[in-house]
Amino acid sequence: MSPVPYDMTPAVAPVERSVTLLGATGSIGSSTVDLIRRARDRYRVEAVTAARNAAALAALARELGARFAAVADPALYEDLKRELSGSGIEAGAGPEALVEAARRPADWVMAAITGAASLKPTLAAADRGAIVALANKECLVCAGTLFMRRAAAAGATVLPVDSEHNAVFQSLASGRRAEVARIIITASGGPFRTWPIERIRQATVEEALKHPNWSMGPKITIDSASMMNKGLEIIEAHHLFAASADEIDVLVHPQSIVHGGIEFVDGSMVAQIGPPDMRVPIAHCLAWPARMAGATRLSFDKLANLTFEAPDEVRFPALRLAKAALTTGQGAPTVLNAANEIAVAAFLDRKIGFPHIAALVEATLDASAARGVLREPADPDEAVAVDHTARSLARDLLPEIAAKAF
Repeated sequence: MSPVPYDMTPAVAPVERSVTLLGATGSIGSSTVDLIRRARDRYRVEAVTAARNAAALAALARELGARFAAVADPALYEDLKRELSGSGIEAGAGPEALVEAARRPADWVMAAITGAASLKPTLAAADRGAIVALANKECLVCAGTLFMRRAAAAGATVLPVDSEHNAVFQSLASGRRAEVARIIITASGGPFRTWPIERIRQATVEEALKHPNWSMGPKITIDSASMMNKGLEIIEAHHLFAASADEIDVLVHPQSIVHGGIEFVDGSMVAQIGPPDMRVPIAHCLAWPARMAGATRLSFDKLANLTFEAPDEVRFPALRLAKAALTTGQGAPTVLNAANEIAVAAFLDRKIGFPHIAALVEATLDASAARGVLREPADPDEAVAVDHTARSLARDLLPEIAAKAF
């Protein structure tokens, strides 16, 4: 099966494209909205969703002329309905409303809902054969085999929004997938790239949130600091490009200019470069298969030296854990992701230290294997069930891990 079911032959984008934004008020959603504002004649907004910010969602829906707006928290339905009063925009709330938004007849869907809650609405968009711009790691990490199989069966187009996978996707246009020897995704190294392990173990929340290059939400910023984000991206790349763990390499590239690329069997290498601005890969997906004017340009004459180094899995054990989960397969990546979400939340709440993040993930993986819950999800409900079980295990293990000294 082709890992990304689309034709890479250049074509002309439609004059107007209808779009739905799942996670419209988050970082990726806001960057997408910025690009839409710059080309209002090319895009009509069908639906927008948010987690809890009903007022911001309603304001955005009014501005973009959306036909439907949904908030994930069912308790906020009346708030959203009141904010939309007189606009003619339909309101919805709860998980079912997010799925309804995804099922609306939009040509293109930005899947930017954070966490495992994104799986059902994103799968609903894929099931109707839409173009799905995938900005959420969890869909592929939690149920990648299921998601890609359903997307292929429905004739959906899956476009990777993550800068690294988008870079690989663009690089693949230069040759045949069968001739690719290696896929390369780069990592900034986060704020602790040069720190000794003893100093990393003492890192504070404030230090972990100071990413040197990217402006992102707190969860993904912490994942960058631990390098768990690269581990999750290896799992994503496995599903997107039908690549084994041995075919995917991570290189630390502190300047965040080279985002990823490929090496062909003849030794040729092709990479995509661009500024550290998520609007660049979003613009590529939003206008695909054409191009649109972006928000940021890269000046070669202002570039410093570009450097690369191998990641250190001793100082950053999350990368090792993610590779092991991919090798184990079945439900291990789902458990990895769920435990990491619990661990990151606990760190942000100052309940555990930075090294406890990887420790809690590893303990949860071990406990899940011992209890026989690492089964391959056969449908979205099973994926959610494995996720919930892993979260429960992680919460139970939290006090024990928090008490450990590093």
